[in-house]
Amino acid sequence: MANKINTFRGLLLAFFIFSLSVKSFSFNPIENDKNAEDTLRVGNTHVHDAHATHSEEKFDAGKMILEHVADNHSWHLFGHTSISLPVIVKTAKGIEIFSSSHFGHDGKEEYKGALYTYAVKEGSVVIIDNELGTIDEIATASMIDLSITKNVTAMFIGMLLMCLIFISAANAYKNNRGKAPKGIQSFVEPIIMFVRDDIARPNIGEKKYARFMPFLLTVFFFILINNYMGLIPFFPGGVNLTGSISVAMVLAAFTLVITFIVANKNYWQHIFAMPGVPIPVLIILTPIEIIGLFLRPFVLMIRLFANITAGHIIALAFFSLIFIFGEMHAGLGIGVSVLSLVFTVFMGALELLVAFLQAYVFTLLSAIYFGAAVEDAHGHAESHAEAHH
Repeated sequence: MANKINTFRGLLLAFFIFSLSVKSFSFNPIENDKNAEDTLRVGNTHVHDAHATHSEEKFDAGKMILEHVADNHSWHLFGHTSISLPVIVKTAKGIEIFSSSHFGHDGKEEYKGALYTYAVKEGSVVIIDNELGTIDEIATASMIDLSITKNVTAMFIGMLLMCLIFISAANAYKNNRGKAPKGIQSFVEPIIMFVRDDIARPNIGEKKYARFMPFLLTVFFFILINNYMGLIPFFPGGVNLTGSISVAMVLAAFTLVITFIVANKNYWQHIFAMPGVPIPVLIILTPIEIIGLFLRPFVLMIRLFANITAGHIIALAFFSLIFIFGEMHAGLGIGVSVLSLVFTVFMGALELLVAFLQAYVFTLLSAIYFGAAVEDAHGHAESHAEAHH
């Protein structure tokens, strides 16, 4: 089921990327002017309007989509209203903190701070050389950007929700000992049991799974909560947090580091010198095993990043079709808006399933890696014996 969904999403994503790259679309609003009469060309026909001007505003679907899925130093709410987030930079001269509102909405304005002059280029804070007016490459390279961006803010909100959920559930367990679960406890308990009985125990083992439960539960709920928050189209949702390559990379790095820490002698022996394998074969097999060691977390990262980002891009692409076809003909824009809404609702329902599947797959693969790392020399025999019992 998951493979079919991923294939379907991949085909849709490829179609929209191709369609957006073939032609540059524009949106031309008509404004009233009593003293002007302009001729507008639509395809090969002419439309005369006594109240049109030469004003033209281009609609770039690709730019709009990338701006929504990328990180930002401000959080757009609606229209021209945004929440300005703090910019924190550590430079060679010290730490400087200021509001992102100094950069303006288009990110092209400069801000002259106490230490340097700053600007935003391609979503990153850079230092401007006051004399040359260009980017000071040396100062920018030594600068550390600690800004509270949109993704960081969304991460804090997700962490706060996790704390509220788990603290409330823990208090409910203390106050309702021996009683049927209710409230938030009744919602959280089945998920915790699912992670324990269907993910941790079968893949790590009955005797060793408990030590990994805190991480598995944390990463599962972190991905799940932020996936669902990303589907909410208004504040504090709508952020492509788990679809950020940096966030996915850190989560995968945690899995890799934990695997290295808990790995036993049997695990490393199978990586570097698999027992019973001839030396000529080991010359080929060992490098493959070492590459696979780092390839596993890489696959975790790419799977989470690509699937979540693809969902956001496809939904935004459906909305872009309204403006694209509206440029061709006003009637087409109205008709396509209904079709886009239907497809967006369908993709939203599919995203509800994908959001859970990605949290499940990431946690499952992490548990499998941990199970392989702590498995002893007779692990396979014991696993088969437990399965028979």
